[in-house]
Order: sequence, then C-alpha cells, then structure tokens
Amino acid sequence: MASRDAVPSTRLTNGKAKPPSAGAHDLGLVGANHSFRPSHEPDSRLVRHPIPPPSLGGRQRDRGFFSSDDTALTKQILATHAPDIEDLNVKPLLSIVEDILRLSKPSSSTDHTSLVNNQVKPHMDTLDSSKAIQSSPHQDAKVLYNHEHDTEIVRLLAFPISKISCEIICKCSAGGEAHSVTMDLLKALSNYSWDAKVVIIFAAFAVNYGEFWLVEQNHTRNMLAKHIATLKDLPYMMEHAGKLEKKFEAVLDLLNAVLNVIHCLIEFKELPSVYISHDAPEVVAATTHIPTAVYWIIRSLLACASTLLNLIGSGHEYITSTAESWEILSLAHKLSVILEHLQDQLAVCKGLVARKKAEDAYIAFKKLIESTHIENMKVLRAMIHARDDQRPLYDGSKRINERLDVLRSKYVLLLISDLDIPHEELNVLHMIYNQQARRHEYEVLWLPIVDPTTQMTEMENTVFYDLRNNSMPWYSVDHPALIEPVAVRYIREELKFVHMPMLIVLDPHGKPSKTDALPMMWIWGSDAFPFTKDQEWALWRDKTWNIELLADSIDARIQEWMRGDRVVCLYGGEDMEWIRKFTLAARAAAAAMHVPLEMLYVGKRNPREKVRRCHEAIEREKLSHVFHPTDYYDYVWYFWVRLWSMWNSKKQVGMSVESDHIMQQIMDILTYDSSEEGWAVFSRGTHEITKGKGDVVLPVMEGYATWEYKVDRPDKFVPVLDEEIRRTHPEHHCNRLILPGHAGYVPDHVVCSECGRTMDKFVLYRCCTD
Repeated sequence: MASRDAVPSTRLTNGKAKPPSAGAHDLGLVGANHSFRPSHEPDSRLVRHPIPPPSLGGRQRDRGFFSSDDTALTKQILATHAPDIEDLNVKPLLSIVEDILRLSKPSSSTDHTSLVNNQVKPHMDTLDSSKAIQSSPHQDAKVLYNHEHDTEIVRLLAFPISKISCEIICKCSAGGEAHSVTMDLLKALSNYSWDAKVVIIFAAFAVNYGEFWLVEQNHTRNMLAKHIATLKDLPYMMEHAGKLEKKFEAVLDLLNAVLNVIHCLIEFKELPSVYISHDAPEVVAATTHIPTAVYWIIRSLLACASTLLNLIGSGHEYITSTAESWEILSLAHKLSVILEHLQDQLAVCKGLVARKKAEDAYIAFKKLIESTHIENMKVLRAMIHARDDQRPLYDGSKRINERLDVLRSKYVLLLISDLDIPHEELNVLHMIYNQQARRHEYEVLWLPIVDPTTQMTEMENTVFYDLRNNSMPWYSVDHPALIEPVAVRYIREELKFVHMPMLIVLDPHGKPSKTDALPMMWIWGSDAFPFTKDQEWALWRDKTWNIELLADSIDARIQEWMRGDRVVCLYGGEDMEWIRKFTLAARAAAAAMHVPLEMLYVGKRNPREKVRRCHEAIEREKLSHVFHPTDYYDYVWYFWVRLWSMWNSKKQVGMSVESDHIMQQIMDILTYDSSEEGWAVFSRGTHEITKGKGDVVLPVMEGYATWEYKVDRPDKFVPVLDEEIRRTHPEHHCNRLILPGHAGYVPDHVVCSECGRTMDKFVLYRCCTD
C-alpha cells in the first residue's frame, strides 16, 4: 500500500515470551492487562519518515513540521470517515474519562514513597493543571451534572467503548503495527464524528488504565485485588517504582496533550453556526487539519496503552529500558504543534463569532434604547450587568450597596467619564449637588468608562475606588466591569464620549437624552431639571444680560454686594503689571467719586501657573478680592466653563451673535480672554452693566478726572463709565476668539462683536508649560 509509506511505523509487540494472541480475545477486558511491549525496531517495509524529535528551531520550524504531513495520509484518513450518526454530545463521557485519570493513583498505604511523592499521584497534581485538569472549564456544567444525560450517553456508547478496548488489546498483543491499528480503529468508528471517535477511543483506553490502578489501590486491603495484583506482578513493579518515574512522566505529559487537543476539537464543533458557517474560510482553514489531529491522538493513546500495560509482569530489563521514551516525547511534541496551530485558528474563529455576537447585541441594545417603555428598569439592566441577588450600585452618601430597583421610574442623571475626571469639574458638580433643593427629583449615577476588552490594572482599581468612595456622594456602579460592553460602545459611538465628562439624562421611561446636560447644570444648576430643550428655552426666555446671569452662582459675596447697592467689578487677565495699574486706578476713581466698589479677580480660562502667581500677588498686595485660596482654581474654572456653556447653549437653541444681545456680550468676554490683555466688567444692581478691554478701560479709569463731574451720585457711575468706554475706540483692533477643542460644537461662521465682520478661522495647537 503506497499510502502507508507516508507514515512512521511502530510495531506493537511484546519482547517477552507470552501466551498465544488468541488468549486476549478470550479474556476480553480482563485480558487488557496482558503484558505486551513495543519493540522499537521499525518494520523496514513501512518506515519511511520517522517522527522527528522535538524541534529546537522555534515556532517557525514547528509550523513546517505540522504542515509536512503527507497528503496521502490525509486522504487515507478521510477515506475511513463516513458519518451517519447524528452529532453526539460526548462532553459528559470525556468528563468521566478525566475523572478516571484524576482518581487513578497508587494506594496511600504503599511504602514506595518515590512513586507516590513524585509521579503517580492524583492527576490533579500530576497532569499539568493548566492544560489537562484545568481544561474542565471548557465543559458545560449543566451537561456534566445532568446524571440522566450522562447515563444516556454512556449507555449508548458502552458497546463501542468495550469493543474498542478489546480491539486495542488484541491488536497490540498480536504485535500490530501502530499505523495499521490506528487505521483499523478509524474504520471501526467510521460512522461517528471526529470528536466522538477520539473520545470513544480515549474512554476505551481509560477503562484499561483505570482497571490497572483500581487493582493497585485495593491490593493491600482486598483479597480479590491482591490475587489479581499477584497475577499481574504488580508488587514487583511497585518495588521498582522509583525507576518508573520517567516513564510515567512521559505518559502523563502525552495524555495531557491528548486532552487539550480533544477539547480544542470539541470547541471547533461547538462554534455557533448562527454566527459562523462551517463553510467559512476561517473554519475550513482549521478543520482541514482535524482528521490528521485525530490520527495522531489515536497513535498517542496506543503508545500510552502499550507503555503502561507492558508494566504488567515486566522484568528488570523493561523497567530500566528507555528505548520507548523517544517515541512518547516525539508524539507529545507532535500534538503540541498540532494544538498550537488549532488554537490559533480557533482564536480567529472565536474572534469572528465574538464580533458578530457583539454586533447583534449592539443592534438589540440600540433597539431597546429607542423603544418606548413603561419604566426605566429594562434599559438600566441592559446597561449594568447584575444577577438577581447582586447589588451593583454603591451609594456614596450611605456607603452601602443597593439594587438597581432604587432607580426605578426616576430621572437618572448618568455622569459619564473615564477615571481621569478633572478634579475641578468634580468639585464644582459636588458643590452644585449639595446646594440644590430639588435633588430629590432625580438621582445621579456615575458610569466610569474603561476599555471592556482589557482587565483593569491594580493602579486603575485604586484610582476607581478612591473616586467612588471619597468623591462621589451619589450612586456609582460598584465596579466598571459591571457596565455592559454594548453600553460602553453606545456611549462612545452615539453619545460621542471621548474623554471629557458628560451628563446624560435617562427619563423615568428609560429614554436617554441625545445631548450633554452638563452645560445646563453649570448655568442653571438643578433649576434646569428635567434638562430638556423646552426647559432650556424657558430658562433663557426671561433672562437679560446682567451681573446676576454672569456670575451670581460663582461666589456668594456677589449677591451680598448687590443687595448693598455696591458697584461690582469682575476683571481678568494674567498681566500683573496691568492688574496693578488697573486696580489702583479703579479704586482711586471710585474713592474720588464716593462710589462703593468691590472688585473680584476671575483669572483666565484654562488657568495655569501664571494665573496662580497673579492670584497670590493680588491677595498679598490687597489689590482686590480673590477667590478662596484653597479653591481658587475650581472657582476660576467654574466661571469660565459656565460662560462657555452659555455660548454653547445659545448656539444650540439657534441664537447668533448678530441676533442675540446676551450672546454678543458673552462673545465679547470670551474674545477679551483670548487676547493677551486684561479686561473688566462693572455692574450695579441687575440692570446697569458695562465692560471693556484692558487697552480701553485702563486709560478711561486713569483719566477719571475728565469725567468724574458727571457722577454726582453713585448710581450714575456705571452709566457714565459706559459712555466713556464707548467713546474711547482704538484706531485698530485685533480680536481673537479661542474655542476649546473638546467643545462639542464649533461654529463655522463667527462675526466680530466689535465691527460685525466675519472672523477668519484658524486651527491653533498650543503647548504652554507656563
């Protein structure tokens, strides 16, 4: 047979005198314990390409080794395959086999401590736990513990298992050549699937293997076992246990490799056809090698059976022989290369399945989000994974875990951020949350967004728990891993979350808002509830440009100054020389005109080190009021983000600089801040207000002597100052408006608030170490 020339050949014979081979047929399964041994002299007619020793050339050479199997062998294997039995779930049977391997061990009473302590101890320890015993998670727990199902599959396969067990013993006892025996077994199981073939043969091997150890375990306390052990010459074998360690080690390593390849084959079979077709190129590329893998699994089991069963009645010459170790090691290496290739292909297939599952899950999630519900629990449960007995929420105020039901039928403000949430943003939100009286109408829930495909590091976990436990007085998910991947994807793709925190309103029916509610929160606080477009329109409808809109909620002192009928001046910039000149000139003018003046420094958007130094100098030199030293950064940030939120809110509701007075005033201050100069706003009460850039307002204040006669009482100060600022116009102007890159809405068309012309648009990249 030409095809047989393509495979290595090993003759399974016994080197000792033995009874006629027919005796093995007569003994059946008991005869499985007859002594037979491979003669390691290959049949010269059959040996052409012996199994190479383990490769030392690395992964690339292993790949070549795997792909070098002759096409003739594959064709010969496929010719034996004619499945006509419906697919069987052989995992329960494989589980029984694994239990047999795990329970097969020498008796605890043996005096041969070398054997017990080193090699033939329970398979939980002996087999590589990361490969063999730990492969049990691949199994379906529901199937494993369904005893009725176990009984059914065992009853169905008991006869072929018994038949194959006898077949192995008969063929080996008769001196059968390994390739021929393998092909005969494949033919005997031709109508079974590939995974069923190997599990049946593995079970047949396990019967003999388990019987061997069952006798050994009981021979010291059971007279029947003792007599059988005597006939098998087990006491002699155990006396030389130390010399058998290498043989057992090689066999157990090979069995470990067999288990892993079988589990891999079963995983291929279980790939869900709804997500990946068995005709898919990825599956075909892998399953092409499954027949060859099955062949080498059977060859390996025959080698293990030959090695272990030859221990029965073995003489000293066999116990000390190492001739067969080379074949066992070569087969283990062969299977490890096959396993590596199959696992790589399986990973590709699983990746494809996972992507299709994720896509289907995402489509279902979007459909759920867009549907109408009676309450919000369906959406919340789809966003946050939790078992029925689990409490997935952490209440930061009570410091206890809660069920999702505490959010049932409520407005839920989803605070979405990563773990690098700006502390000033968190501090201001915390301040608003604690101050508002309408907080009972909604709940805040923090959703920390991390990459769901990678495990969080120890540092990330530390950062999360510190934020959750110490900075979040509202609800948080108990851990970011509880947020479903589909929810993370929806937040990134549909809500456009990248890095900057956002606030999404989930109404009592589970309908999320499409826009970020944080700008409304910064401007109006809880008065913006329920944070809808209609509410935003209603809040703007009655607002006029005054100091109350500009800075009322920033500092409590402003309300006090307004009630005292004082002139309030807010000013900014980072030119300390201009600040000194301006504050001294303004105070001198106010004193000369007997006008009560209160000045507050609000710094600059994106405050850096220079603003901090200005803040310290102003406080040290008593030039004006400043924000509280420990929180000045938060207040400066809040003033500017609130102003920017007003600009964005106005644009979102369709207003423009040309048509809206408030937006024009906001743009003026944002333009002032974008320049290198200072600026100032003066106000008295809720109606009188004026402003100016540093190069205008400073000369006006320094030249107050020319216009102070017009201010015969304090309530005329702001109107007269406004006239003087409007009268003073530099010959040229160069206004800049710098919008933050994370603004979310950057208009294509902006007009200058001073001259009305369209401003040129540039892209600015800045790195300022300050």
